[in-house]
Amino acid sequence: MARRSPPPGARRPPGARPGPARPPRGPAPHAAPDSAPTPARDPTYVLLGEFGRAHGLAGEVRLKSYTADPAAIGSYGALRGADGRTVEITALRPTSGAPDILIARVAGIAGRNAAEALNRLALYVPRDRLGLPEDEDEFFSADLVGLAVTDAAGRHLGTVRAVPNYGGGDLLEIAPAGGGATALLPFTRAFVPAIDLAARTVTVDPPDDLFAPAAPPPSEEA
Repeated sequence: MARRSPPPGARRPPGARPGPARPPRGPAPHAAPDSAPTPARDPTYVLLGEFGRAHGLAGEVRLKSYTADPAAIGSYGALRGADGRTVEITALRPTSGAPDILIARVAGIAGRNAAEALNRLALYVPRDRLGLPEDEDEFFSADLVGLAVTDAAGRHLGTVRAVPNYGGGDLLEIAPAGGGATALLPFTRAFVPAIDLAARTVTVDPPDDLFAPAAPPPSEEA
């Protein structure tokens, strides 16, 4: 669950300076042909997470979770891969790194090669399994991922790639429309004044340097 903060001004959370983040990743491998129906093209499905590289030799795989409680991705039963396959997560454990990165065991995956074949496979769940948030400023992170991002003038800026939280509040990770590195925007009413889930759009009031390259670290030379 992601919560939009309603501060009185446009203050940025500590450590959450808007700016370029990691570049967007490519599509999942083993994708079905364009004519085949898949969760990625079905609006009744929402994105919950994405597998990363294999972990160890026993079939475990890294999993980036987009749910507010990262471990909750394992509570929705069988999921659908972007290629249409059914994926059953049988066990999850945290990593020592980012809280949204987990180590997963998957039914039928028993070795490193099989786990590597899951790399970049996005995972979806039917929207009706998620229910409804109880507060107007609460949103399922999965509902926000994929929304078109526009400014107040209606200009298309990009797409919501993820909704991370590094301890200073929820953020929108935005992939720019023209390609390039993603950028982070605090998920507050000041920066994100309007969200229209039905229209699949989010209106933002970003700083001018939202997609500006990150400044180089200060020189250690005297």
